[in-house]
Amino acid sequence: MARTRAQDYDAKRDAILHRAAELFARHGYSGTSITMIAEACGMSKALLYHYYSDKEALLFDILSAHLQELIAAVEKAAAKADAAADERLFAIAAALLDEYRDADAEHQVQIANLKLLPDAKQEQLRAMERKLVGIFSDAIAAAVPSIGGGPLLKPLTMSLFGMLNWHYLWFRPGKGLGREDYARLVTTLIAAGAESAGAALAAPSASAPARRAGGA
Repeated sequence: MARTRAQDYDAKRDAILHRAAELFARHGYSGTSITMIAEACGMSKALLYHYYSDKEALLFDILSAHLQELIAAVEKAAAKADAAADERLFAIAAALLDEYRDADAEHQVQIANLKLLPDAKQEQLRAMERKLVGIFSDAIAAAVPSIGGGPLLKPLTMSLFGMLNWHYLWFRPGKGLGREDYARLVTTLIAAGAESAGAALAAPSASAPARRAGGA
């Protein structure tokens, strides 16, 4: 019986986190009350307090659980991926997009509300974000050897995250590219375009204004 109760507790806690994330995304953190969360979960405030003492604890667990799930999915995909470096990059991007499925609220809360937590809790979450970014940086460095660990690695990594993280704003299931095809598109853009972009940046700028003959 104890095991059954524990499983039920975890399931209810996960449901609370998801409902709270939806409310935070819709109304904002400051615009969401414990009463609203309890009502959305179909429980009393007293029962909700059995799980979470305040909104701060809820916000931290929403983000911690979300980031843990992203890291686990990406690490699993990296371990199972084909030996080819470009396929590994595609696999982890596809895994990230798949993990974002049905997690739009958590994703929005991460972007907008992480900074509202106390510094110590922010640092715990940012360490998880750095771990996730590091997995992608390593995959890009392997997929584009000419870039390696050089100065273009960070902008390339963050550009890839930009394409993946804002995907939810325009993506509509059943219309246009699916998640997997989009992951293939953006990772190909990164892998195929990085080398030529690096060469273009290394060359003298063609866009620099020509000096006038008079030296003005």
